[in-house]
Amino acid sequence: MPDLTLPLLLPDLQIQPLPYHDLLETRPPQCLRRVVIHCTELPDLAMARAYGEQVRYPTGTGNSGHFYIDRDGSVLQYVAPDRIAHHVRGLNAESIGIELVNRGRWPEWFDSRHQAMDEAYSHVQLQALERLLLALCDRYPSLREIAGHDQLDRERLPASDDPSRLVQRKRDPGPLFPWPRILAAVPLQPLTDA
Repeated sequence: MPDLTLPLLLPDLQIQPLPYHDLLETRPPQCLRRVVIHCTELPDLAMARAYGEQVRYPTGTGNSGHFYIDRDGSVLQYVAPDRIAHHVRGLNAESIGIELVNRGRWPEWFDSRHQAMDEAYSHVQLQALERLLLALCDRYPSLREIAGHDQLDRERLPASDDPSRLVQRKRDPGPLFPWPRILAAVPLQPLTDA
């Protein structure tokens, strides 16, 4: 039976499965090893949801994290942890993806002149992340590691404004993400094998 909720650990979790949720592959909980922190690099949760609903693969599925945390601290689940979401190339089978709503480099992700990620994460958003991470660690004891998307996808692409320059494909969660605070609050180890 799929684990669609964390009701006892996170009573305010909003369950909003993506339309293709049931097409995503299932996995045993003991295979979960890592949490990957992302930011949406979009202006708001509505656009992130619309992006997540887009079908991009022959399987009828698309790209999405498992959980989304809005700027006001709301936590939404789009994909159950027992399903494989497409959020980090090559490492989806063993990881849970958490997306923090943050504009990042939007809308010029690959323009070399617009690589700053200067939107700070709100205090309530980070508190919600800490609560979610603790709940996930309690529910899935095999989780041991936490990483940023930028640590796992290091591909560089030609800049959209100047193809002779390279920019990082993924920079999230970005330089303003408070790694020391999060690592001090949760029983997960930072990535060591990238």
